[in-house]
Amino acid sequence: MNIYFKKVISENYKEVIALSVEESQRNFIESNEISLEESKTGAHWRPVVIYNDDDIIGFAMYGYFDCEKRVWLDRLMIDKNHQGKGYGKIALKLLINRIIAEYKCDEIYLSILKDNVNAQRLYEEFNFRFNGELDISGELIMVAKT
Repeated sequence: MNIYFKKVISENYKEVIALSVEESQRNFIESNEISLEESKTGAHWRPVVIYNDDDIIGFAMYGYFDCEKRVWLDRLMIDKNHQGKGYGKIALKLLINRIIAEYKCDEIYLSILKDNVNAQRLYEEFNFRFNGELDISGELIMVAKT
């Protein structure tokens, strides 16, 4: 297993937007196409492609919001054809390390729908905890101290 990140570029764009989660997970996360469109609206977003060796297996997006003084892990998805292989756990660990190195932050925030129990369990393994806040969409906010 060789998990790493690359920027989204014209050569991998179509593959990235073709990635999808299981039908039962679709309400939990926006499509990668929507995420990439959203990333164009602000320089604060950092969209990345998740690779295992030469295979594209997922997508993530993170960024710093100056108005909130918070670093957000906004999107993390592993394609339905690559789930259940431990890639999500490895990608999350690498992503957290990347975020800490890039932003030198003390906390990382994310939001989650209350029904997304599998993602909640994964995030809790990495010390994310609910902080009692809701984001602008009504999702529950979790935070990890780095």
